[in-house]
Amino acid sequence: MRAGRLAALFCLGLALHVTAARASDEASTYPNRPIRLVVGFTAGGGNDIIARVIGQKLSESLGQPVIVENKPGAGAVVATEFVARSAPDGYTLLIGASGAMVINPAVYEKLNYDTLRDFVPISELGSFPLMLIVKASSPFTSVADLVAYAKANPGKSNYSSASAAFQLATELFKQRTGAPMQMIPYKGANDSVTAVIAGDVTATIADAGPVMGQITGGQARALAVAAPKRMAELPDVPTMKEAGADFEAVLWSGVFAPKATPPAIVKKLEDEFVRIARMPDVIARLKTLSIDSVGNTSDEFSRIIASDIERWVAVARAGNIRLTQ
Repeated sequence: MRAGRLAALFCLGLALHVTAARASDEASTYPNRPIRLVVGFTAGGGNDIIARVIGQKLSESLGQPVIVENKPGAGAVVATEFVARSAPDGYTLLIGASGAMVINPAVYEKLNYDTLRDFVPISELGSFPLMLIVKASSPFTSVADLVAYAKANPGKSNYSSASAAFQLATELFKQRTGAPMQMIPYKGANDSVTAVIAGDVTATIADAGPVMGQITGGQARALAVAAPKRMAELPDVPTMKEAGADFEAVLWSGVFAPKATPPAIVKKLEDEFVRIARMPDVIARLKTLSIDSVGNTSDEFSRIIASDIERWVAVARAGNIRLTQ
């Protein structure tokens, strides 16, 4: 009996040694063929640009082609499911937006992927500050003005939203201020902003990049930015906390690998993405789109994801928001 146990333990130890050696070999020779960065949106958007800017740098440093593959559909669900089912070898990675990774789990009754179960977060690449905007000619010059109007006119107060991410951010605003605003859905972010400028809706919360032109052009007015600090581009616009609505809502985009990807490969990729995201020319390029380059570690990114899921689940429950695909 004792001899049998010893033999079994020896075999187990040998198997673990062989597995570790194989993983080490994979990491030492990785990559030896092209890497795919899968993006859940069409070309030209913020996530796509992040993938292309950082993908080019990654290709230069690793000596292999990095191919950006756009797989739009169902709010990035198509791309996310695809990468979740891909081989965990470091050659198929997801540029995952917070909408797909932490918002969808909070609002959808059923998803064919689980962010915490199916993926290894590698690094957060960029963050997108959100801002509350109204039509430039509207009478609202502050968050307090808008909240007071909404409370006095609950049947006339509404907001446009193009995705669950913006809907939950606005629901959090409502929960913190008590403003009774009804959601009006729109197909895209541009349509949502256009509705505000046209006066079809009272307000909207959107990411800063796509609305900066309308703000500086005098078509829209920013009442507050839902970020920890004011934006350098709009120094006179207060944060939500400064404006009396004590909350933050910052969306992000990061890179993920399928869950069983060898740790040594994950670490190699983490080091590369952190280094690239902190390069001055990358920071400057993303800043032109009002995207803050980040570049944090896998552990740091994992903690952000877990915290965000917990927070948005609570917001969705409080607002009774459940969606079906």
